[in-house]
Amino acid sequence: MGRNKRIGVMTGGGDCPGLNAAIRAVAKKAIRENYEVVGIKNGWKGFIENDYEILDGIRASGIIDRGGTILGTSRLSPFYVEKGTEKVFTAFEQLGLEGLVVLGGEGTLSATNRLFKMGLPAVGIPKTIDNDVKETDYTIGFQTAVQIATDALDRLRSVAESFHRVMLLEVMGRHTGWIATYAGMANGADAILIPEIPLDDNRLEALCQMLQKRSKEGKKFSVLVVAEGTTMHGELVSERGFTVSLGERKARLGGVGQILCEIIEKKTGLETRVSSLDYIQRGGIPVAYDRSLATVFGVKAVELVQRKKFGEMTALKGNRFTSVTLDKATDGIKSVNLKVYAIAEVFFT
Repeated sequence: MGRNKRIGVMTGGGDCPGLNAAIRAVAKKAIRENYEVVGIKNGWKGFIENDYEILDGIRASGIIDRGGTILGTSRLSPFYVEKGTEKVFTAFEQLGLEGLVVLGGEGTLSATNRLFKMGLPAVGIPKTIDNDVKETDYTIGFQTAVQIATDALDRLRSVAESFHRVMLLEVMGRHTGWIATYAGMANGADAILIPEIPLDDNRLEALCQMLQKRSKEGKKFSVLVVAEGTTMHGELVSERGFTVSLGERKARLGGVGQILCEIIEKKTGLETRVSSLDYIQRGGIPVAYDRSLATVFGVKAVELVQRKKFGEMTALKGNRFTSVTLDKATDGIKSVNLKVYAIAEVFFT
């Protein structure tokens, strides 16, 4: 069995830039503290299918700048598999783990919290490009996604200016508009549409009037950004273009940008085009901020295991790295600070 002490690490849910940096940090810190590190493959599925690998110093080297996750991931939850939780506990015991570090978003961390309450010694690291995990200012992957979206908006601006068009970019953001808000503000977008502020007839009319006013004043182009979860008339838009009720949050979203594009062009007479970043936001090389954040979170997580502070999640609050209970972190989602949104809104003219 190797060393006497073992620690496990896994990633669950959607992938994002910075996961490998966190895995590297967990492994290297744990090895330094005389743990053997077990990488659980493909999220909770690794426990259920007995699929894992040993992460030694070589395997954990040279991955800090790699996108995705060397361990693989999945959205499978042990609570929706027959005897799934029982299999997790059995595999955990058979592997001889002292603790488990789980990299996840709101869904994965919620499952981790439930398993912790059932007796699983686990700690969490928040990762999601949506930045919607509570009790931490930022999550791993968010800053990279914002940079990718900002770069795309900057490129669309040059197209918009050249063709005298309205250019619209749809970005990820199922429940919240963090990416849209921060990327739109960084680009100087002329409007930012987010799930926190439903798009009704009045707001849509005001948007169209603003775009017409810009055109009449000689501003011959506009750049807009919309989060995929922005509701229109109280409904979400699925990736196939069908509207779905707010209760159907598991539907694959996408297409609100195209619908909005058609409405704007029809109401204003302005040539309007749309682009969608879709999964491009999840992939690729993490920016320096995400690598650094992931590194600190990884080291902090191992320290939590050493101190047996299970049921907690690493967090960043202001300039202070700390930990919070998974109970608090998974009690709902973190919406966009509308005071920040109001600052971006100053430039919607």
